[in-house]
Amino acid sequence: MRLRLRPYLYYKFFNSLFTGLSVGSVFIIYAPLKPSIYSFGGILLALGMMVIAKFYDYLLNIRRYFQIGLLVEVVMLALVILFLLRPYTYTTALLVYTGYQLTFMFGAYLVRAETLIVKRASYLSKVDIFKQAGYLAGMVGSFLFYQIVTGTKEEQVYRLHYLLLLVEIVIIWLFIKSFERKS
Repeated sequence: MRLRLRPYLYYKFFNSLFTGLSVGSVFIIYAPLKPSIYSFGGILLALGMMVIAKFYDYLLNIRRYFQIGLLVEVVMLALVILFLLRPYTYTTALLVYTGYQLTFMFGAYLVRAETLIVKRASYLSKVDIFKQAGYLAGMVGSFLFYQIVTGTKEEQVYRLHYLLLLVEIVIIWLFIKSFERKS
């Protein structure tokens, strides 16, 4: 496999746009959870990250990066769909939290692998600029969305998830386009 930089930069932009748009919504979604859940989740997250780090010899290559990155994006898509189908239940809050923790578990790996896969410092600089631009656009978009869309905070967050669904579909499409198989 080979990385195609241009679609990858747009993937990073939209990936961070998603994060910026969604960052405030988790506080509303997680409302039914007890504080001890966060502690327990944090323990599992740290243990999971340690296990993943033990397998870096096997995982730090472009093929595994693609597979794990795609898995993370599919999990995010499933979480958005789950929330749209069953909003504001304890089970949904717990599953969304668990899903986010699962994706965070791979966070350190994805950053390390990305550095090896992108390779050139000038390209890494572009990746980080696109990432920050996407996050900034997402935060501004989130602010404007909550100013424009009326209703309770729960209704606003629910409606935001339709936009997040669209953005996540674009993310997956761009991620797949970012990699080509070598002939």
